[in-house]
Amino acid sequence: MGIETVGIVGTGQMGLGIAQLLAQQGIRTVAIKMTGGDVSGKYATVDKSLQKLVDREKLTAEQKEHILEALTITTDLHELRDCDLVIESIVEEMDRKQQLFHELEQITSETCLLASNTSTLGITELASAVQHRERLVGLHFFNPATVMKLVEIIPTLHTPNDTVERLHKWVEAIGKTPVVVKDETGFIVNRLLTPYMVDAIRAYERGLADAAAIDTAMKLGCNHPMGPLELADYIGLDIVYHMATNLYETFKEPRLAPPPLLRTLVIAEQLGRKSGLGFYDYSTRPATPRKL
Repeated sequence: MGIETVGIVGTGQMGLGIAQLLAQQGIRTVAIKMTGGDVSGKYATVDKSLQKLVDREKLTAEQKEHILEALTITTDLHELRDCDLVIESIVEEMDRKQQLFHELEQITSETCLLASNTSTLGITELASAVQHRERLVGLHFFNPATVMKLVEIIPTLHTPNDTVERLHKWVEAIGKTPVVVKDETGFIVNRLLTPYMVDAIRAYERGLADAAAIDTAMKLGCNHPMGPLELADYIGLDIVYHMATNLYETFKEPRLAPPPLLRTLVIAEQLGRKSGLGFYDYSTRPATPRKL
């Protein structure tokens, strides 16, 4: 059975990016804005992103219109009833995700696959909220979804092999590279990446160097496209905090625990690029390293 209609639940930066990606591939896509209210701003965000591609002559105006026609943004979960696959991309909280999947199982058909875009939470635990656990898998895209090539596929002990094969082929069909990962906190990328960012924050806390020096050292010394503090700001410090917390709660290794400065920034709602302040001040161009 093909995957022709896909639902995305959550229209933050990640969810909306996945929705745009799929619409660009000609897939009928239904994106659900979970916070309610007017959806026109979400359409405007996608329109602006696509217009940049038109301006760079990577899309024609006609292609842009076809993409927008393939995308529906709504606040009504029941619009997902005809989907072949629904991907959840809401806040990284186990209880809220489980409640959502419980609702989705009631709305969608038994043949519809349910997937989570979680970056660290256990898929098996998420699946415990649904009756048919074989339906739920992990599909972890990376930000920005329209650009980043990797998708982690995370099956559970309940997942049939043919479902993994089906998703593997589908991920390739949408122009991404799939890797199949064991269901363990952090999967591959964030299991390795989160401790790296957390260590960089601790080094900054201890006065090893300022933010610009730490980032420059890793970019020029290791050929990384972004330094660890820049990257944490880009991902969102709240997300980094949740990832570190999840890893620490699973493995109980002290170095995985969120550093005090990271917690303070999250409490202050200084979350990086999306809030305008993090380890850098984004009100200037280029962004200015802060003294914290």
